[in-house]
Amino acid sequence: MADPKGFLTHGREVARSRPVGERVRDWNEILVPGSLLPIISEQAGRCMDCGIPFCHNGCPLGNLIPEWNDYAYRDRWAEASERLHATNNFPEFTGRLCPAPCESACVLGINQSPVTIKNVEVTIIDKAWDNGTVKPRPPERLSGRTVAVIGSGPAGLAAAQQLTRAGHTVAVYERADRVGGLLRYGIPEFKMEKRHINRRIEQMRAEGTRFRTGVEIGRDLTATDLRKRYDAVVIAAGATTARDLPVPGRELNGVHQAMEYLPLANKVQEGDHVTPPISAEGKHVIVIGGGDTGADCVGTAHRQGAASVTQLEIMPRPGDDRNPVAQPWPTFPLLYKVTSAHEEGGRRVYSVSTTHFEGDEDGNVQWLHLVEVEFADGRLNRKPGTERRIPAQLVTLAMGFTGTDRDNGLVEQFGLELDERGNIARDADFRTNVPGVFVAGDAGRGQSLIVWAIAEGRSAAHAVDRHLTGASDLPAPIRPTDRSLTV
Repeated sequence: MADPKGFLTHGREVARSRPVGERVRDWNEILVPGSLLPIISEQAGRCMDCGIPFCHNGCPLGNLIPEWNDYAYRDRWAEASERLHATNNFPEFTGRLCPAPCESACVLGINQSPVTIKNVEVTIIDKAWDNGTVKPRPPERLSGRTVAVIGSGPAGLAAAQQLTRAGHTVAVYERADRVGGLLRYGIPEFKMEKRHINRRIEQMRAEGTRFRTGVEIGRDLTATDLRKRYDAVVIAAGATTARDLPVPGRELNGVHQAMEYLPLANKVQEGDHVTPPISAEGKHVIVIGGGDTGADCVGTAHRQGAASVTQLEIMPRPGDDRNPVAQPWPTFPLLYKVTSAHEEGGRRVYSVSTTHFEGDEDGNVQWLHLVEVEFADGRLNRKPGTERRIPAQLVTLAMGFTGTDRDNGLVEQFGLELDERGNIARDADFRTNVPGVFVAGDAGRGQSLIVWAIAEGRSAAHAVDRHLTGASDLPAPIRPTDRSLTV
């Protein structure tokens, strides 16, 4: 146990963020550099080393949280990094991007504020990089087997790294011009600077993983050709089909999917554009959708100099505190969340539905018409007399995703079966209906969290390794049917 009186003598203290007025003028990560290390020993010491650490259940990776909390408390950073990497290939990603279901399941959270697990995690891995502890781990020998991984998001990268370290020759195919999937172009720089991806890719290259960017399977390379070249294929292409909003005026200029808007802002940071082709500068911006992608659009619009930012959500405003009956510990509760983007300004409107868009004579969106709604008897009903319009010169649709991409021919060329939700169907070993073809991540699970994507990649790698060699020592933290700890 780190500190027997830690949680009794120290309260929860989180990382400090840079002032709003400063951070909205740049694209750097929002935390004050170096602000975590002075407080992290006390915070790690709050971990109770519970007899049954439910944080393990909250996290699908099965992170050994009490162990690396203890090492962090004792300043044994090399051992902390080893325990962290034992279950997680990319803790610098999860430590910045995961909503931390482990903290919701923390036993201390029953009657106190939970341990700052996420802050401890990111401190350990950043310290490991600074100390040179993170090194390539190439295999001792090669198996002579080849694997293609389609997609370089967290699931694809995790599967590729695990399979490379098992001795297989792995090539990752990415349709974008850079590796990283939505980590690269969907996550704004202020949430995770892309240097974190770049140095992991260099580690993976040093281990032997090969990357093929600008190649879309189904268009640039057929499924048949891929299967001829490789002994196994892992599809980790994500669930990138965005949910649309089929209302009058959807065709107007200025109405965009979030994943049309956000990547262009990231490409400016990569040096591909001087200014983004879609910009919020000087415009009244409406973000439809109350999730993390919507918050990313809000923060991006602030940094581009929007005249105003309004975020719309069809659901009622969540509560501020966990409901012990409806959302008991240790489930992951649906609570009102104020992200860094919301701290920076803007307005949030709940229980409203968009009826139509109105444009000018040139076909540019100018107004969004909405109506208030309420749920009754399991139905969504409009409230008469609540119709109104608000100015809208840029609208981003951030309403989630409905399944894997069907337009590029990947599903049809492989002959893959889909489940009832539009995801690629797989069995208990992550195998599709096509021999030698496996699926991991959102492509098979549907839209989910980054920790689930990495866990899926690790588990699919175990299944592929066993398929190729007859047995596997690679870890398999989850099954395809496992789900989040919710009610």
